[in-house]
Amino acid sequence: MATNLIELWESYGDLLWEDGKHKEACRAYIDEIHRYMLVHRHKDYDNALLDGLTIHFRQKGNKNSTINRKFASLSKILRKYQRNGGLATLPDFSKLPERNGRIRYLTHHEEQSLLERLETEDHHYAQLSRFLAETGARIGEALQLNWVDIVANNVTFWETKSYRPRTIPLSLRAQDVIAQQRESVAGRSGPFQNVAYAKFRKGWNIAKDKTEMRNDRQVVPHVLRHTCASRLAQSGVDIKRIQEFLGHRTLSMTLRYAHLSPKHLDVCADALNNLKH
Repeated sequence: MATNLIELWESYGDLLWEDGKHKEACRAYIDEIHRYMLVHRHKDYDNALLDGLTIHFRQKGNKNSTINRKFASLSKILRKYQRNGGLATLPDFSKLPERNGRIRYLTHHEEQSLLERLETEDHHYAQLSRFLAETGARIGEALQLNWVDIVANNVTFWETKSYRPRTIPLSLRAQDVIAQQRESVAGRSGPFQNVAYAKFRKGWNIAKDKTEMRNDRQVVPHVLRHTCASRLAQSGVDIKRIQEFLGHRTLSMTLRYAHLSPKHLDVCADALNNLKH
């Protein structure tokens, strides 16, 4: 092996990843794998390396989903290295099976309880939370919104995780949030650009600690996106539309919510009911 992973990162890191938390996480994964290769004197990027890493990560307590994320970073940088002629063949990056864990979303009572506490911390934090629950937007998408992105009760998210803009209609509740924000943040270029993420997260945790959810580690701001998706599924909206509404890159990401929408299976019960015994 002519080039180690740190050298590959220095060559391709800025090219393959945009600055941000995701890039920082991927850099940490690459560093971790590099240290493993040094300790175990593994010089080749082959299937034996992946097997050894899988065992190593599991012994550390990593779940398959975490291991897959680490391997995704390794795969991305090695593919670039191969395309540039530095590697003859790639190891087999077969995805490890992941369990579909229970999706945490807020009940209407939980949401109301949390919002009441958020109001005491900062009204804009509560408004942002209402908007996220109604649109399923990622926090970064909402914080970067400009007023020009909101036209005729539709909102367009330009800065998305999938790099593909999406336009969705605003519910009446979301419209009300936007109308109130127009009045309260006059002079700002967007409805939530007065909110700093770090302070919002701190306010969220303070509010959460005053509710029955204080010990629930899954109740983080991202739970509002799950809440929106779950409510759409429970209301009978088809999975493909939910995918487009949330901006999921693949349908498999949206299928996590399919079990919450059993209405499409009613035909099975009807068929059984119609059988003549």
